[in-house]
Amino acid sequence: MRKVLVIGGTGFVGSHTSDALSDAGYEVTIFDKIGSQWLREDQKMIEGDILNLDDLLSACEGKDYVYHFAGIADINESKENPSHTVEYNVLGTTNVTQACNAKAVKRLIFASTMYVYSPYGSFYRATKQASESIIEVFHQEFGLEYSFLRYGSLYGPRAQNWNSIRRYATQILNEGKIDYIGSGNERREYIHVIDAAKLSVKILENKYSNQAITVTGHQVMNSNEMMDMMFEISGKKKNIKYIDRDSDPDHYINTPYRFTPKTAIKLIPEEYFDLGQGILEVIEEVS
Repeated sequence: MRKVLVIGGTGFVGSHTSDALSDAGYEVTIFDKIGSQWLREDQKMIEGDILNLDDLLSACEGKDYVYHFAGIADINESKENPSHTVEYNVLGTTNVTQACNAKAVKRLIFASTMYVYSPYGSFYRATKQASESIIEVFHQEFGLEYSFLRYGSLYGPRAQNWNSIRRYATQILNEGKIDYIGSGNERREYIHVIDAAKLSVKILENKYSNQAITVTGHQVMNSNEMMDMMFEISGKKKNIKYIDRDSDPDHYINTPYRFTPKTAIKLIPEEYFDLGQGILEVIEEVS
């Protein structure tokens, strides 16, 4: 049985990808600073820190593939503490990559973001760009195989409180309104986290080695349309307070494509969760 280490496997995307890997027949070990509340009986848990190279070397021993989801993913948090973000997202990723190389892991799968294409995303985006470059140099110097997963707008169960759809669902249920930064015309390609997790397993096929893969959904919608749907599903009267984007200019409006990093293959699910059904699921989880 092929062995996989999922670093950051207690989080939103990491936990769902761990489940998808287990369902696909892989032997899954989760590595994170705290134990996973989602840990299954057919999964193992290792508690450790990506800033500790010895922890990573031990965890990577005998693994065929390593997924790296750990680090700072909240854009606002990255702005508030740049040094902490650089430490975990760049130094931590360097440690992960070094451990994978030292233990002859077949491929490192790095969770990146579509913000690498843009001037937005603050220190979060900058550290993801830097991490991709570091992993590419490890490939050039030592032959370490890799895949970059550049995720679009994710939503679904287990999301952090700062995830946009979860945050809006919480505001609707608790306050009866949404405080929205922007005009409402911003467009996103939403993908349910379970669909994203399945695609994150699919990329272990050989043709995705040493590739960047954009992981997004079929359902493109502007924010007004999405919020209309959320109010309708919740049974609440629509109440949105629009806030000038100048107060939070770190998110793209229609497209992140400004920069030209490594060209990516776009991967979307053939079968997928309907956005309305997924929003209902989030609202039920929040309530």
